[in-house]
Amino acid sequence: MRTSTRMFAAVLAAIVAAAAWGQSTAEKFPRQPVRMVVTFPPGGSSDAVVRMLVPRLNETLGQPVIVDNRPGAGGNIGTSMVAKAVPDGYTMGVVAAGALSVNSSLYPQMPFDVQKDLRPVSMLASIPFVLVGSPSFPAKTLKDLIDTAKRRPGELTIAHGGNGTAMHLSTALLGQMAGIKLVEIPYKGSGPAALDAISGQVTLAMVDLPSALQQIKAGKLTAYAVTSPKRLPQLPEVPTMSEAGLTGYDSTGWFGVVAPAGTPAVAIARINAALSDALTDPTIQANMRNLGVEPTPSSPEAMGSFIASETAKWAKVIKQSNIKLD
Repeated sequence: MRTSTRMFAAVLAAIVAAAAWGQSTAEKFPRQPVRMVVTFPPGGSSDAVVRMLVPRLNETLGQPVIVDNRPGAGGNIGTSMVAKAVPDGYTMGVVAAGALSVNSSLYPQMPFDVQKDLRPVSMLASIPFVLVGSPSFPAKTLKDLIDTAKRRPGELTIAHGGNGTAMHLSTALLGQMAGIKLVEIPYKGSGPAALDAISGQVTLAMVDLPSALQQIKAGKLTAYAVTSPKRLPQLPEVPTMSEAGLTGYDSTGWFGVVAPAGTPAVAIARINAALSDALTDPTIQANMRNLGVEPTPSSPEAMGSFIASETAKWAKVIKQSNIKLD
């Protein structure tokens, strides 16, 4: 009996010591600056959001967070750097939907494996899109638009932000779910696509909210529907695709933070907590929404599940539409 008691006490002491060690380690992390590799150029939504969060992160972590922009290849270049970095918690990546859930179905070869080489830390933000059209186009609702497209298959043009982008995939999903054939015209970003919809150079455009919001409010663009599952506070009068007739339609751009596989759990937890603290601050939330993005903090587990579901969804859309990067 005494031996069993001593063994139990020893095991309990070991558990308590391990917990104390883990807590001590978490409290000490980070001991040096943390590098955030942003996989897009300065000035974009993901870059703007990260730089908005940096002052709060610096304060919470007690160490500077350094933004390192590494754009290219749809996010693959910067993401590959993160995947190959030393997994010590001091290199994190701000990566968008393309590199984490789409590119594996678009590129014949990938420089990293999302499941094997990366670990989710937290979602940061979602970017809803909006289907807009030239005010001169007679259709004023999504139903009217779809009916017109069915009567005139292959005649209506729709611009989007470029081949392989989330706006491209959102356009493909629209065509599949509505059963219509639109002439897709890729642009180098949302801005030029929205401008050509205003001028009537194209009939429709699938663009991000910042590129179209002011033009919609000014009556220079017709907004048919937003691609998010809920209406947007910036455009409360515009229905979702699902409300407008395409039940179950859901397509938003998004980005989050990932770490190299093997990064200590305490480091991931510490960064996750710091991000959650920043993303739930009312002032930061308001500033993000002014940019047209929605704060979406999450647990690492929830982010991992979301990446898996998005990967499966878009692989199906890409295959069905036979989407190619060229």
